[in-house]
Amino acid sequence: MSGASPAEYISHHIQNLTYGEHQDGTWGFAHTAQEAAQMGFVAINVDTMFWSLFTGILFCCLFRVAAANASIGSPSKWQLCVELVVEMVWGSVKDAFTGKNAIIAPLSLTIFVWIFLMNLMDLVPVDFIPYATQLAGLSHMKMVPTTDVNATFGMSLSIFALMIYYGIKMKGIGGFAAELAFHPFGKAFLPVNLILESVSMIAKPLSLSLRLFGNMFAGELVFVLIAALVPFYLQFILAVPWAIFHILVITLQAYIFMMLTIVYLGQAHEVHH
Repeated sequence: MSGASPAEYISHHIQNLTYGEHQDGTWGFAHTAQEAAQMGFVAINVDTMFWSLFTGILFCCLFRVAAANASIGSPSKWQLCVELVVEMVWGSVKDAFTGKNAIIAPLSLTIFVWIFLMNLMDLVPVDFIPYATQLAGLSHMKMVPTTDVNATFGMSLSIFALMIYYGIKMKGIGGFAAELAFHPFGKAFLPVNLILESVSMIAKPLSLSLRLFGNMFAGELVFVLIAALVPFYLQFILAVPWAIFHILVITLQAYIFMMLTIVYLGQAHEVHH
């Protein structure tokens, strides 16, 4: 965005490429944040969808390569890296999940690696992809899906649905309802219990989504601010230390989301007598 003011530059880089219905009834891409907001619930953030699918497919391909070329005698460096990640996830599941469910470990591995790859897109220079897509005729392009609250909230809602599903499956509808109605203060305080337990349940997907979104959006915003406000010849001095520190944030946020998923699903499998 040559010639743009810092405010315009920042606004452009934090806006998604949104497709939906305009107020005049036509369908197309939004050119401003106001247009995107007016499109309502049916609008789709195309860049979030694209990069989410891209990183998901990349995850499958990378791990497929490691599995197809696995060797006991002379493992490759990539195989050792994949095995290290798998062992870390498996150890976390064994430590935090006390139930029996064969899907928890693969789910946790998928969550950790997929979120890590989505977060990792934040290390791509902020102008590289937006400039390339502008040449292709697209007005906006955000590369980091986890900086879109729609993506993080969608993932957390999936975990929330699994919590309810396994809670009912393991405890029955009656047992699941009893936990909401009779804990923590017993039957005499049923209304209070319902309020407290309902708030606690709703807070879980909210905290999952907003924690990941907030940390990643803040990290991306720092890169955008450096590019918008700092002279070009000084950007490297500021951006590189922040990128090195941000690698820790990228990994930590993926790990936290995975661990909370394991804990929440472990709680759903617990049967109280």
